[in-house]
Amino acid sequence: MKRRQFLQGAGLAAASTAVAAPAIAQSMPELKWRLTSSFPKNLDTIYGAAEEFAKAVSEMTDKRFHIQVFGAGEIVPPLAAADAVQKGTVEMAQTASYYYFGKDPTFAFGTTVPFGLNARMMNAWMYHGGGMELMNDFYNKFNIYGLPCGNTGCQMGGWFRREVKTPADLRGLKMRIGGFAGTVLAKLGVVPQQIPGGEVYSSLEKGTIDAAEWVGPYDDEKLGFAKIAPYYYYPGWWEGGAMLHHFFNLDKWNALPANYKAILRTASSLSNEWMLSKYDALNPVALKSLLGGGHAKLQAFSPSIMDASLKASLEVYNEVSAKNENFKKVWEAMLAFRNDQYLWWRVAEYTYDDFLIRNRTRT
Repeated sequence: MKRRQFLQGAGLAAASTAVAAPAIAQSMPELKWRLTSSFPKNLDTIYGAAEEFAKAVSEMTDKRFHIQVFGAGEIVPPLAAADAVQKGTVEMAQTASYYYFGKDPTFAFGTTVPFGLNARMMNAWMYHGGGMELMNDFYNKFNIYGLPCGNTGCQMGGWFRREVKTPADLRGLKMRIGGFAGTVLAKLGVVPQQIPGGEVYSSLEKGTIDAAEWVGPYDDEKLGFAKIAPYYYYPGWWEGGAMLHHFFNLDKWNALPANYKAILRTASSLSNEWMLSKYDALNPVALKSLLGGGHAKLQAFSPSIMDASLKASLEVYNEVSAKNENFKKVWEAMLAFRNDQYLWWRVAEYTYDDFLIRNRTRT
């Protein structure tokens, strides 16, 4: 190669580098965000999903986008995470949307509602059934943008100090229960208490409450509920597939480059998959351990309690829909989606699972 051609080539390479560097810097700016979780650090699956999310974001951006995760109470109280995001105190939160049903009951649909969707249906509705668009139309009114970031699967019905056999046994029962479900149970005479996860054990131990629901066997064993409230009921009909969300301050979200938004969506989806699959893997082992420990007494809610609960739920949906157009719009969309889903589940999913459940000891 002639010297002049070499120099010309070198000059072009230098020029392209000079142009590319600022372009990369603009699309991959160095950012430091704070994420406040509504969950304590000792709950390694729920809280741990936030750490997995932050790690993924860091790795996908070559550490240019750093998200520091804070446990419940380290920046704001666990049930104030959405407020902190709305006000811009933090850039984002990991939380359960239904914690904020007091602001507007429509918040409940972002997590779960009594006799709502199971975990797979919740994903289908959010990602492909218009659920995410419906919920973000609503969240935007509160300066929030939301992305699914986890699911517990169907939860347990909780820990009770005494047996509950009929709807009459629920009257006057003080129960820790999160979100919109407390409104339904109140119709059955329960006195609902919204207590953060880190305070549930002490409330049960002191007798401040008579019963408590949290998630399922894995977390429940770690929290030690069986020692003080031995009757372990199922199913958690109010949480057929409890989804968590990342809430982003809307202004901060809108200011992000398109590639960072894509990375946050991808990392949130990873977190969503990670949490549910971990619970699915660990809950069976924990349930066997709880039952083998001699404290837990596994009980199914009676048909009369289930029927009364469904009736109370439908009454609440009708009452709230009559007063709240946002709620009515989302409830009708979710209900239609759920009913269509069960046409399919009854044909394939349910019959397959039911057969193997009945025959699992034959293989």
